[in-house]
Amino acid sequence: MPQTDLAKRDGLPDALRVLLEQYPRDMWESHRNFDGLTRFWLERHLMFRRALAQWQDDTRGFLDKGRDARQHGQMTARLGGFLINELHGHHHIEDAHYFPVLAQAEARLAHGFELLDADHHALDSQLAALTEAANTHLRALQDKGADQKASAGTMLARLDGFERFLDRHLVDEEELVVPTILHHALKF
Repeated sequence: MPQTDLAKRDGLPDALRVLLEQYPRDMWESHRNFDGLTRFWLERHLMFRRALAQWQDDTRGFLDKGRDARQHGQMTARLGGFLINELHGHHHIEDAHYFPVLAQAEARLAHGFELLDADHHALDSQLAALTEAANTHLRALQDKGADQKASAGTMLARLDGFERFLDRHLVDEEELVVPTILHHALKF
């Protein structure tokens, strides 16, 4: 049985890759049904990846290079709040609007859209743990007696673990959603 648990899988099960084989990633942007909304959606995914990488880099800078604690705290609050809130909103829109339309258009892949919805629930618990680690670190930055490096290390470990979850989900989502949109010339 193919692995569907986000924490354990290394890609979409073969049964969900049928349209990806017909519409490989390297031809998406040149396809006649690739439109501005699809481009925007993929750019949102890139934005999530970049925000996460920037947050990780800033935290490493605090740990390794002595980045100013005040500036680091501001960056953590800004990037953390942005990334977490944007991901929650993005997932809500997908679950409530996009996935039902996509599943109806391509019934063979309905299980795949259920899988992506389940990913969102798994990511919610990861986001909650990341939020807690970030808030703990921000409190430590306000407390001169706290071990700020330890709390930064804990947060960075959460960020690094979350990166794997997020990337696996985003890649799988892209490889299911975009071929379905291209195949059915869907407009949202």
